[in-house]
Amino acid sequence: MLSLNTNLAALSTQNSLSASQKALSTSMARLGTGYRVNSAMDDAAGLQIATRLNAQTRGMAVAQKNTQNGISMMQTAEGAFSEVTDILQRMKDLATEAYTASTTSTDQTAMQSEFDALGTELGNIVKNTSFGGKQLFSNGTTTDGSGGLLSTATLTFQIGASAGETMKVDTQTSLTAVATALDSASSNYATPGTAGTELTGGSNAIITTLSTALDAVGSFRSTLGAASNRLDHVYNNLANMSTNTSAAKGRIMDVDYATETSNMTSKQMLLQAGTSMLKQSNSMSQMVLSLMQ
Repeated sequence: MLSLNTNLAALSTQNSLSASQKALSTSMARLGTGYRVNSAMDDAAGLQIATRLNAQTRGMAVAQKNTQNGISMMQTAEGAFSEVTDILQRMKDLATEAYTASTTSTDQTAMQSEFDALGTELGNIVKNTSFGGKQLFSNGTTTDGSGGLLSTATLTFQIGASAGETMKVDTQTSLTAVATALDSASSNYATPGTAGTELTGGSNAIITTLSTALDAVGSFRSTLGAASNRLDHVYNNLANMSTNTSAAKGRIMDVDYATETSNMTSKQMLLQAGTSMLKQSNSMSQMVLSLMQ
C-alpha cells in the first residue's frame, strides 16, 4: 500500500538500523577497552562472578605479600640467632680451654675478659634486633625475652583472602627458654659491665651450661625455620590459585578480539546497507505524487 502517512518500509529499516548501530557501538567499546563486559548490561551474572573472582585474586595477592614479609621477619630473627650460635660456640671454646691444667690464672683472666664481651653482645642482639622498626625478641631494654614481636604466645599470619585463612605460630615458648639459658651462660648478658667469674671460678660447669644454651638456641632456630618453610609453601599455593582464578576471570571479562572484530565488520556492513535502504524507502513516498499527476 502506498501511503504518505505511514511508510512501513522506512520504519522497519530504521529499527534495524538502530539495532545495528547499537551492536556496532558495543563491539567498538569492547575492542577499545579490551573487556567483553564493560557494564552490568553486558553480562549481569558474569559481572557478579568476575567481581567475586577479582576480590579473591586481590586478597591472595596481599596474602602472598604477607607470606613474604613473614619469611623476611623469620629470616631476620634466624640470622640473629645464627650469630648467637657462633658466639656461644666461641664462649664454649674459651670455657673448654680455661679449665685445663696448662692454662694459668692469667690466661683465665684474659679469657674471661673476652667471655664477658661476648656475653654483652648476646644481650645486645636480643635487645636490639628489629624488623620494620619493631624489636623481635624484647622491648629494647630487657633481655628476658618479653615485649618483642616474637615474644607473643601466638603469631597470626593472614595467608588467604578469607577470614578463616590464617596461620598461627608459637615462638614465645622457645624464645623464653633461650633467654633463660643465655642469662645462665653469662653474667654480662643481662647486666653489661659485670665482673664475670665463669672462667675463673674453679668449676667447669659452665661448659654444660653453654651446651644447654646451644640446644635452646637450636630449638628456637628450628621453630623459625619450620614456620618459614610453611610460609614458603603457602606462597607457592597462593601463586597457583591466583593464576587459575585470574584465568577464570579473564574468560568472563576479556574480549575475544578475533570474534569481536568479525562482529564489528558484520555490523558495519549492516549499518551501511540499512542506511542505503532507508534512503530507498523514503523515495517510495514520491510514487504517490506520480499517481496524482
